[in-house]
Amino acid sequence: MSDVVTLGETMALVAAPEIGLLRHATSLRLSCGGAESNVAVGVARLGHRVAWIGRVGADEFGVMVRRMLAAEGVEARVRVDPDAPTGLMVKYRRTGTVTQVLYYRKGSAGSRLDRSDIDADLIRSARVLHLTGITPALSQTARDAVGYAVEVAAEAGVTVCLDLNYRSKLWSPEQAGPVLAGLVARADILFATEPEARLVVDGTGPAELGRALAALGPGQVVIKRGALGAVAVVDGEALEVLPYPVTEVDPVGAGDAFAAGYLSTLLDGGGPVKRLDTGALAGAFAVTVPGDWEGLPHPTDLELLRAQEGVLR
Repeated sequence: MSDVVTLGETMALVAAPEIGLLRHATSLRLSCGGAESNVAVGVARLGHRVAWIGRVGADEFGVMVRRMLAAEGVEARVRVDPDAPTGLMVKYRRTGTVTQVLYYRKGSAGSRLDRSDIDADLIRSARVLHLTGITPALSQTARDAVGYAVEVAAEAGVTVCLDLNYRSKLWSPEQAGPVLAGLVARADILFATEPEARLVVDGTGPAELGRALAALGPGQVVIKRGALGAVAVVDGEALEVLPYPVTEVDPVGAGDAFAAGYLSTLLDGGGPVKRLDTGALAGAFAVTVPGDWEGLPHPTDLELLRAQEGVLR
């Protein structure tokens, strides 16, 4: 049994450590990352049982993904696809404040995910099914797999969590809007940025957007605002959490970290304010080191940012 089951694509990640054009990089850092596996690692580090469903290629990058998940205590239900490569993500900082990400995932093993990859019994036994708007954008078969997973979870009374995670390089707003709206209507917990929320509903501010999304079905809606914190609408009540001030090194993965902290505290029985606070803490940790998931906190880390001047005695 798993507390959280998630599914999607995890890619090899190549990152340039220096700031500037990628063509001038003298070295590259190899890792891996994917929105769903980032959340899986974050929830696992905070003490919960997590399973990830996906496909990788029969290549060294696929081996790396499987090794990472195993090392982080995530149960990997992985199909090794001999006919497609593991996807690749390239990340570099064009300036000190602008990070650019390139994807090489068309025809990848992860994009070939289909409903035959979905373990229905695994989902039925979980407490939360976590999904993102990335997976249904990968292919029609991946979209069908997401829909099937939601059906299984709903029939079993499993909480469905959705992070809109819109990727403009995968599909247009016109393509994404109706699909994401359908998923929002079936979700119990929803994460979105303000621009992502406007793909589905109209609104001027985070609280208004949150209420409009909640009107579609989710009882818990969190509007992530990056360096401004987050605004949530939980059972009709609007709440706000401010960010923890840190020195940002790599902003990618902060939203996944927030979701992991929120879900972990939900599983622990914490209330909405506590969930948001842990989400903010996890997001702050995630941006302090290079990599999409490497900075995710363990339980003993969480008090570090609350300690005066960052010193825990």
